Order: sequence, then structure tokens, then C-alpha cells
Amino acid sequence: MRVPALTFMIAFGLSAARAADWPQYRGPARDGVSTETGLQKSWPEGGPARAWTFDKTGIGYSGPAVVGNRLYISGARGDTEYLIALDIAGAAPRELWAAKIGPLFEWKGNNWNAGPNASPTVAGDAVYALGGRGDLICCDTGSGKELWRKNLPRDLGGEVNPIGGGLEEPTPLGWGYACAPLVDGDRVIVAPGGPRGLLAALDAKTGATVWQSKEVTDKTSYASPVVATIAGVRQYVHVVNAGLVGINAADGKRLWTYTRPAPFDDCVISTPVVHDDLVFASVGFSQGCDLVRVSKAGNGWKADAVFSNKSVENRDGGMVLVDGRLYGHSENVGWFCNDFKTGKLLWSEKRKLGQGAIVAADGMLYCQAEADGTVVLIEAKATVWTERGRLKLPQESSQRKPSGKVWTHPVISNGRLYLRDQELLFCFDLRAK
Repeated sequence: MRVPALTFMIAFGLSAARAADWPQYRGPARDGVSTETGLQKSWPEGGPARAWTFDKTGIGYSGPAVVGNRLYISGARGDTEYLIALDIAGAAPRELWAAKIGPLFEWKGNNWNAGPNASPTVAGDAVYALGGRGDLICCDTGSGKELWRKNLPRDLGGEVNPIGGGLEEPTPLGWGYACAPLVDGDRVIVAPGGPRGLLAALDAKTGATVWQSKEVTDKTSYASPVVATIAGVRQYVHVVNAGLVGINAADGKRLWTYTRPAPFDDCVISTPVVHDDLVFASVGFSQGCDLVRVSKAGNGWKADAVFSNKSVENRDGGMVLVDGRLYGHSENVGWFCNDFKTGKLLWSEKRKLGQGAIVAADGMLYCQAEADGTVVLIEAKATVWTERGRLKLPQESSQRKPSGKVWTHPVISNGRLYLRDQELLFCFDLRAK
């Protein structure tokens, strides 16, 4: 039986892939920023050339993970959620295998989403995928053979904060599990949430529980945790409705907690942004944001607010930090550029593109509107929105829920841009000629 090639893990627990790979949610460092270069700095009318379309991804909001000539993505076909592997070496993608994750996530009256939300994570010879109902599987990347599985509600007592979503009694599932698995060395970090602990570390080879953060018992949010080293201590930073928390990577013990003046009372979705000792988190639905400075205090820790306000209301499209500037979409000001450390607004643009998701690569920002999937290429500048191209999706999903949008984040890997609208996966060539 093949297991993850742990001897080739890098700092984030991912395989020693090329910098151009995108092996997990929000990219190699889980920050929405690619280190790839040699990409187009402007697009012709109509956008970059389309390489191919794959129309059998199934339904769901999982984004692709790309390593070399393999692409992994989760989607529901019929009443079952699958982890799907594609060979993308040729002119058109070829499906290699599909592994069953679990039953379809759905609830009566849900007009927004169905199927898996979380992107898979690739590490060495293993790929990890989480379904909407909390089914976590580890599969061999080559054959698709299942190596182990867990169910977060059943095995780890997991609960999702159900605000606005379905209760799915006896276990609250809300809008379904959405936390992308985080591989860190020989462990897989997941966020079951609930009374037995917000985060859990599982053995990457076997799925056995190494620890669960029993001191932190919040229901999990729809955000994904990030790994950071603050004051010399490796830790996992996660945002929940009450605020922010840092959990020791070694043993799962709570290091610090930041409790907001008022808890978020709607869906918490966007991944926190960590730089040095500063942690930034934002929630849409008129909720606001917090910038927190984390430090050691004697034998303990403290987390102090630098500011807590409504300057940024980022719902589900994420944010990127480039050259000390934070970019993304805020429901109250539109697309924005802020000084990260002070929160000062440097520019905003509300008319040229609607709300959506953002990633960055090679000095450029890729902003995608959730309404129709339009992508705009802009320069990562501190002065003004400077557009260098625009791309419209060539086709719209017929399987998206009535209230659903294009919520899957763009992915940039090996000179290509990947965009998903439910069963449709589009690939565009970004390489400079």
C-alpha cells in the first residue's frame, strides 16, 4: 500500500512540487498568491485562449488541486460525492478515476448549494478530500484506491455552525463542511468543530487521531485554518464566529484567543491572512473585520486588536496580501486596496466588477465576479484599479442552484487558469508568448 511520501514534505506539509503547482485550497501557502512568473501582463479582447472544457465535474464548489499533469477536484454525481482525478497532459483532459467520498450534501429548501464545498489537498502520493457531510477520505494519487476514511461528526463529534443553513439533526451541518484539509508534515489538520474540539490532527498515513483541541469547542466555520509560526511557535490559526484562535501544532493546546467585541452573527467563510505577528480576518453580511497582533506574554500569549471595524466586509471571495497591501472585495466599498498594517484605504472600485473572488500571480490580480464568472485582470498597484484584460465564461452551468453563484475560487497553475461553474471546468492558457 502506498502512503504519502513524507520524506519529501516541505514546510506546509505538501509534496516537493514545483512552485507552479497549486496543491491545495488557495495555493501552495494557502494565501491565494502564486509565485509563478512568465504570465501574460495583458489579455487580448475576449481574454486568454481557452485550452479545454471538462463538463463532468459534477455539482459543488470544490476548487481544483493541481500537481504536475494531474488535477484533483470534488463533485457530486447523482446522489454521491466523488473525488475525481484528471490527466491534463494532453490537449483535452482524461478522467483517470473517481473515488466515492460519501452521500450528497443537501437539505430541503436549500436553494444555494449542494455537494462538496472543500477543495482537495495533495501531499506526496496521497490526496485528501472532505465531503459536505463531513466524510474525509485519503486516496492514492495514482490509482484512486482509498487508504483510509473518517467521518467528522461521527468519529470526532463534529458540528458546523448552522447559522442560516440546515440543522441536519442530530448533528448541525449548516451549509455543509467547507474546511479544506491542511497537510502539515505527517499530520492532516481538519476542523470538525464542536464539544470535542474545534481542530483535530490526524496521522497522514492512517487517519488515527493524534490530538483534538478540547480546550477550544466552537462549532466550526466555513473558513479554512492556516499554519503560521508566531514568536517561534508553529500554530494553526482559525477564524470562528466568536473571533480568532491560535492552536499549538505540537499538541493541539490553545495558545491564544481573540474574542470580538460582538461575535459574527452570519456565515464565516474567508480564510484569515497572517503576516509576521499580525492576523487579519473579515466577514461579509455587514459584519466587518479585525486586525490582531499576537505576542507572547511571559509564559502565556496575548492577542490585541490593532483595529476592529467595518472597513472591510469580505464575504466568501478571500483576500490576498501583495507587497504590504491587502486586496479583495468588500461589500460596502467594492474591490479595494488597503495598507495591511493600518487598514488605510488606498483605492476602491465598485462599478467595474461585481462581488467575487481574488487570486494573485506575477504582479497581477485575477478578480472573478460571482454573478456570471467574469474575470478581470488588473495590476497589483497601490494607486488605482488598472485593468489589463477581461474574460467571460464561454458557458453557464445548467445545474447550479437558483440562488447559487460562481463561488469557486480561481486557480493558477503551470501557466494555466482554472475556473469552475458547477459541472463545468474551464482551462485557459496564461503563458506569455
